[in-house]
This record gives sequence, C-alpha cells and structure tokens, in this order.
Amino acid sequence: MESKRLQRVPSYLFSDLDRKQEALQAQGMDVINLGVGDPDLPPPPHVVEALRQALNEPANHRYPPYAGTKEFREAVAQWYQRRFGVSLDPDREVLALIGSKEGLAHLPWALLDPGDVALVPDPGYPVYKTAVLLADGEPFPVPLDPQSGFLPDLETIPPEIARRAKVFFLNYPNNPTAGVATKEFFRDLVKFAQDYGIILVQDNSYSEIAYDGYRPPSLLEVEGAKEVGIEFHSLSKTYCITGWRIGFVVGNPKVVGALGKLKTNLDSGVFRAIQHAGTVALNGPQDEVLKRLEVFQRRRDLVVNRLRELGWEVPLPKATFYIWLRTPDGSTARTFAETVLMRTGVVVTPGSGYGERGEGYVRLSITVPDARLEEALNRITEAFKGFGQG
Repeated sequence: MESKRLQRVPSYLFSDLDRKQEALQAQGMDVINLGVGDPDLPPPPHVVEALRQALNEPANHRYPPYAGTKEFREAVAQWYQRRFGVSLDPDREVLALIGSKEGLAHLPWALLDPGDVALVPDPGYPVYKTAVLLADGEPFPVPLDPQSGFLPDLETIPPEIARRAKVFFLNYPNNPTAGVATKEFFRDLVKFAQDYGIILVQDNSYSEIAYDGYRPPSLLEVEGAKEVGIEFHSLSKTYCITGWRIGFVVGNPKVVGALGKLKTNLDSGVFRAIQHAGTVALNGPQDEVLKRLEVFQRRRDLVVNRLRELGWEVPLPKATFYIWLRTPDGSTARTFAETVLMRTGVVVTPGSGYGERGEGYVRLSITVPDARLEEALNRITEAFKGFGQG
C-alpha cells in the first residue's frame, strides 16, 4: 500500500520507543522514559494566561495569515535583534511554523528536485534525512567528529558532492550529541556555502538551553550568512510548550519565501491564539526561562556525576538537555539500550537511530521530574555496578 517514496523511510525512532514503552507498561513494568526531549516543566504562567485570554477572542478561531500574524513576526524580529543583534524584515525574512519540525520536514520539497544532494549531519536529527528522501533527494551523510566536539570537517566533503549539493543541514547546539559551534566555525561554513552555492539550514532550536554562562550564537550573526542561510527556531524547548506546535524560520528572503509558498498549499497556518501566546513569550520577561535552566543544569550535573561514579565515560554538555555517551561495554547502541530497558525499566535512545555514526552511543534526556530522574539513576547504578569495566 505504501508509495515507493515512503518505503525508503524507516519508521520514526520515537514512535518505536513509544510502542516498546507501552508494551512493557501493559506488562506491569514501571517505565521511566529518558528517551524523548520533552520538557516536564510547566510553561511560564503569564504565557499560559495569554493563551487563555486569547481563546476567548472569537476572531482568533478563524483562519490565521499563512505567514503568521504580523504581531508574531514582529516579535520574532525584535527577539532576534535583542538576543543575537541580527536585524530581520518581519515581512520578508520571518515565517511562522507549526513547530520547527514541520518547517524542516517541508523545506526539501521547496528547494530540491529529484536527485539533488542534501548534506546531512551523521549523527543527526532523523528528520533531516527522511525529509530529503521524501522529496526524492539524495542525502549525503557528513560525519560529526567527536574529536572536534562533533563539528563536521568541511575538507572531507568531496568537491564533486559539494558541487551537487543544494542544502546543508546543521544543528548547533546539537541533537543528539550536545555539541556546540563557534562563530569562527560558522564563518567557515558561510565561506563553504558561498564557494559551492549551497543553502545553509541551521536548526537553532536549543539556543536557549545552555549552561555555565554559555550563550550559543546564531549563524546569522556572521557577515554574509543571510545571503546563503536560514535559521529555524522553536518555542517548544525554551518555553516548555512542545505540544503547542509553534516555531519559525528566519533569514534569506528567497528561501523563506519558497517555504512559505509551499506551506500555503499544504497547511493553513498556526492557530492565532497560540501565536498571540508566542508573542507574549518572546516579548515578555525571561525570568522563568532562567529558572528552568537552573533545574536542567542541576539535573545535568546529577546524571553526569552518577554515571561517572560507575566508571563510565560521560561528557559534561554545555547546552541542550541531552547526555550523549558511549556504550560502556562496547556493545551496539540498540543492544545496550535494550539491556538498560530490560534490567531497569529505563528508556534510553540508541544512537544508531540518528545515523551510522551514532552507533556505539546512547542518548539520555533530563526532561523528567527530579524524583523520577533520581529513581532512574538509582536503578541504573544498582543494575550496572562494574558493568563495562575490565
């Protein structure tokens, strides 16, 4: 029944995890899911109140503008100016999205013809590759080197591939590795894109989830970046509203316009009430965001310290709410993830779901309540004492 196009795409990683979790829960197991990056903390109260009030406005229940309300697009432009010092035209360089995943998944349809090459990070967020496949493009994996902080080595991309490439998907701070990028690296990327006529697609969804005073940059801060690049962002992680589905893309007006043209034929925009709440979130006080970072940083430190006590090699991430670690016994990612699940009832994500270079790694998310995270660590500590050593 499936089209040949759909047959090229594997089932989505997290839908598989959901099914396994449900099966174990049906058997009576108390499962703790550290597999999905879905913040457990509530949204800022003033943002929820803004949504509640907007729901009472009859006009908000009609079709919204396709590109997003002017109010929301202006709020995005103002936020980018305050946060990154980047100037944006809200009418030409900002587009509202039904969550950044939707925009990332649709972008290849707007930019690629069948057979066109797209450079995708390996390991990387699965949507980049699957979106290219669904658009009949050819994804070319670009290895992320752990020795360089999970940045790609641009010199290893074959020139003949670079000349065929139309887009280059990037994601810093990075999911799943938690790697981060510098402005210097972004400058190298812009030069690379200019040399080969490539559109840079930077997924900056985790820019506000960072620790120890680190402030992730925007690709668009680099001179010339807007000529060759766009940047996606999501309100999901920053304001803990993953279920609301609101994000945006900014940057090169031709690329933003192409995606907007596609979307007018596919969807009818973001619910006005949610756009109003998103505007309030971007324009309002950020105190609640900072409080959430304190919680995530405390959890990050707890997980890293407890797993290091087992003798495991665990990096301390500067951003995101993910811990990316090698399987301590050298087993495959899926084998180790299944071992953890069966021994402890704790779900971790096998790195192989993010690409060939994710093999031998697993990802843990710290987006569960403190008590559940403590319980998960207690189970892992008890079940894996001495595991993978000697």
